Amino acid sequence: MKIIWLGHSGFRIEIGDQVLLVDPWLTGNPMFPEGARAEAIAGATHILLSHGHGDHSADTLAIAKDLSIPAVGIYDLMSFWEESEGIATVGFNKGGTVTLGDVSVTMVHAVHSSSLGSANGPVYAGSEAGFMISGEGRTIYFTGDTDVMADMALFQDLHAPDIGILCAGGHFTMGMERAAYAAKKFFDFKTVIPCHYKTFPLLEQSAQALKDGLPGVDVIEPEVMTPMVL
Repeated sequence: MKIIWLGHSGFRIEIGDQVLLVDPWLTGNPMFPEGARAEAIAGATHILLSHGHGDHSADTLAIAKDLSIPAVGIYDLMSFWEESEGIATVGFNKGGTVTLGDVSVTMVHAVHSSSLGSANGPVYAGSEAGFMISGEGRTIYFTGDTDVMADMALFQDLHAPDIGILCAGGHFTMGMERAAYAAKKFFDFKTVIPCHYKTFPLLEQSAQALKDGLPGVDVIEPEVMTPMVL
């Protein structure tokens, strides 16, 4: 398995026979290197989208059209885009599981908000979500944007993820200390990867508090476009 951070909350996950782009915000992302788009999306099979906010969804339509691959996410937004934009989609909802080749993806609850921008203000984009991504005998919990929530105890019981990709930048999501609390309280992660941080001065810039709060867990501070082989 290979996980590559695309900056902010975007990831390229090579797992089983799939290459998944998760929340791949590339255009206008201050952390994403200019000229790296082709490398980042090469061979992608699906785009997983946790919610509609532009710092997660902005490149979804362009990539889906350029590569002729499906977007996968909340039914409301997927069905809207399939009809209005003509892209292929896989729409499902929380608690549902879809099979993508050798990989299964279960949509789980998150606590945030979800909308698309328009000339007339925010437009409903379905509900925010996270994903349990299982393949190669491993399970990744990608939180999407969320705060700590008691549902996480159920996620551990039902999915037992060994890898956590946790939003941890604060202000819009849980910060490093709250992410560490969530990981320690509810999960038995072997590896934790923080995201949704460093992008702007408003967000937390260091993962040290996450590391300090999770002794015995391999907390990896990712580098953009540098593969993590797990």
